[in-house]
Amino acid sequence: MSGRGRRASLPGPGESPACPPTLDDGGLVVRHRNAQGFVREYDFSLLPAAEPMRRSIARLFAVPCARSWTSHRTSDTHWRDLVAFAEYLAGLDRRPEDLDDLDARAVRQWWDGLKSTAGGRHRWQGVSAVLRHDERLQSGPVAEELARRVVEKRTGQPSYSAGEFRKVRAEARRTFRAALLRIEENAGNLERWREGAFTEGTVEWTLGEALEVIARTGFTPRTRCPGGRLTLPQRYRTALGGTSSLGTWMRLYLSRFEATALGVLLMADFGWNLSVIDRVPAPRAAPDTGEQDGRATYLITLEKRRRGAGRWFETESVTDLGAGSPGRLITEALAASRFARDLAERLVPGTDHLVAWRAYHTRAVSADRDRPQAVGPVRFGVDTRSATEWAQAVGLGGSPFQRGRRTVLAVERRERAQHSQATHDRVYVLPDPQVQEAAVPVIAAGAHEALAHAREAVGLGAELRGEADPGDRPTATADCHDAATGPAPRADGGCGASFLLCLGCRNARIHPGHHPRLARLYQALDNARTVLPAGVWSEGWGDAHTRLEDLRHQVGEPAWQHALAAATDGDRALIDHLLAGDLDP
Repeated sequence: MSGRGRRASLPGPGESPACPPTLDDGGLVVRHRNAQGFVREYDFSLLPAAEPMRRSIARLFAVPCARSWTSHRTSDTHWRDLVAFAEYLAGLDRRPEDLDDLDARAVRQWWDGLKSTAGGRHRWQGVSAVLRHDERLQSGPVAEELARRVVEKRTGQPSYSAGEFRKVRAEARRTFRAALLRIEENAGNLERWREGAFTEGTVEWTLGEALEVIARTGFTPRTRCPGGRLTLPQRYRTALGGTSSLGTWMRLYLSRFEATALGVLLMADFGWNLSVIDRVPAPRAAPDTGEQDGRATYLITLEKRRRGAGRWFETESVTDLGAGSPGRLITEALAASRFARDLAERLVPGTDHLVAWRAYHTRAVSADRDRPQAVGPVRFGVDTRSATEWAQAVGLGGSPFQRGRRTVLAVERRERAQHSQATHDRVYVLPDPQVQEAAVPVIAAGAHEALAHAREAVGLGAELRGEADPGDRPTATADCHDAATGPAPRADGGCGASFLLCLGCRNARIHPGHHPRLARLYQALDNARTVLPAGVWSEGWGDAHTRLEDLRHQVGEPAWQHALAAATDGDRALIDHLLAGDLDP
């Protein structure tokens, strides 16, 4: 059994252009019309399942086909997932007849076989997303299994290093630049021919005449031989230098390889993905208001269908600021694709795509009905196969678009493009090793700053001295240098703060004579922690304990233990009164 539905097709003569019924009268064939207007059929009678199960799954599948899915790529993926699920159920000892006959243990067992791989998790999500809409699976053990929260396993490639990305740009620029110079040179010859600058009958005139035909039709001038075969007349063959693609139609059109290089440059400058590059229309230059100094500013319309209907489009503007600027790339792209775009517009009025090129095999038709379709010999955008082949040809390994876009968005620009901030963070930024590595010093600096702030807030604020100052005033925990400027000054010139707060006050002075008493206080707070609820102890004694811990660290463990042993009965009695609240102001 094939893993796909039937090939998509447009409505035939006499058929209504309106969307056909999504589910046929028999309830087993689902038709999905994508955003391009093509219809693909999915025959659920092929599922290895009981008849009621087939009809239930077909009915559920038909709902998003009619309401939310805009591409056959989406419906194809869900179809394959549902086929795999049906094949799993068919292998059970007790095959369920319908969805209400599903067993939670069997569903959990299927999940256990999928959860170890990213592809398996995606398959689970695809099936559960369809089945959860059945009214019989809204509650109960099976519903709970299908509602399982799945954490995606990220398998995307990491971003390019700076050196690798420079190579990607350089290879794409070299390929596209050569094509642009070739097209500009021949466009100049064509323009001079149209202006009558060449004498009829000369090689230059014949070349201009051939270029006119190529521009108008996409093909070289051809005549039919007696045997019926089309051939290039000798005089054109001489003027063009042969019959090779480079000497004929490539004089005015980008090739697939060169259009791919242009797509790489658009990705590198704007962060566009392949679906955006496929559909982006040729930008229009905004009127010069006098502030642009003659430089063109383009208004670009972007299409992102994954956002859902009503939120597909957004616009951005870019100015041609000279060589190397993104605006200059738009100017060059318009120049390189202008003959392909003009030809497509003549053949099918209203066709408008920036990345337009001429196919080598003009009769080949793409099976991907979600992408813009061919117009005569003209093709649009960049497909994944072309991206991979281009990368391999220039020695870059796999397609540069996924890694390149991650590099642009997560490393170079560090901002989102055509997606939500949550997607930008979750998909592009957080999983990227280069971003994670760059974040290490930032996180470390933040941790040090937080630690410094914490120490300033609850660390030991008192000044440590080797001996007492006769001018200081003794307190229960330290000596006070200036009570009038303390944390709680009173009208009589004293301080109304608790003696425990002296440990954090910059007016306090601590000398070795205080160490025995404070070591005893630290021990008493430790003892209190074992008998008091954590919240109560933290609120009442946590800050004081932290400051004493800081003092202990600065004094050193041997000196601290010596001080504890030297505590007198008077020190112990003073600490008992302090903790009982007898000494509070």
